[in-house]
Amino acid sequence: MTTIADRLALAQQRIAAAAKNCVRNPEEIQLLAVSKTKPIEDILAAYNAGQRYFGENYVQEGQQKVEALQQTCPDIVWHFIGPLQSNKSRIVAEYFDWMHTVDRAKIAERLNSQRPADKAPLNVCIQVNISGEDSKSGVIDKDSMLALAKQIAALPNLNLRGLMAIPSHADENQLAEELSTMQQLFATLKLGYASVDTLSMGMSDDLELAIANGSTMVRIGSAIFGERDYSAKAN
Repeated sequence: MTTIADRLALAQQRIAAAAKNCVRNPEEIQLLAVSKTKPIEDILAAYNAGQRYFGENYVQEGQQKVEALQQTCPDIVWHFIGPLQSNKSRIVAEYFDWMHTVDRAKIAERLNSQRPADKAPLNVCIQVNISGEDSKSGVIDKDSMLALAKQIAALPNLNLRGLMAIPSHADENQLAEELSTMQQLFATLKLGYASVDTLSMGMSDDLELAIANGSTMVRIGSAIFGERDYSAKAN
């Protein structure tokens, strides 16, 4: 029977092979284990196999997991990677280390004002709607990205780290074009901000192409934890 530790090792091997194929250092690429809808036991299995970076999509579910594991696994780095409603921003500001889906100034300002004084600044990525799909959030072009970056950089309790995207998968050529555009936007953002070092893109199905286009963080869920059951998810 294949274990979570086995699947985690396979994912790391895929990342290393993809990096080698495009002459990159595998250590430049972080594996973010997406644990949404998965039980604490699964997170512990990945943790015991050496994984420290976990991503959650649902605010209340993420809060419960952080609280449950903060004593036994204090070195977990928690990433919030889902859409965020304004009325739930305080939970992300108080419980998470990273926020990947900042798409407007209002959310950034709320996270900044709600970040506890005893915590380090919240690491944030700007979400880019690179596919232009109505169902996805994110800034839509370079100008809006740069405008939001300027606003975030002025907020003392936030640390601008980079960009995040969920590209389309309708067509391999379109996917490649979107990933390439993200790489160009990332390069532009890095020119203006010394803190920017993260391009969060690539999942189980497209991590090789994402790494070839400069991704520094791939978000892998089902390839590590198995298929998800959404019937009992928390919001």
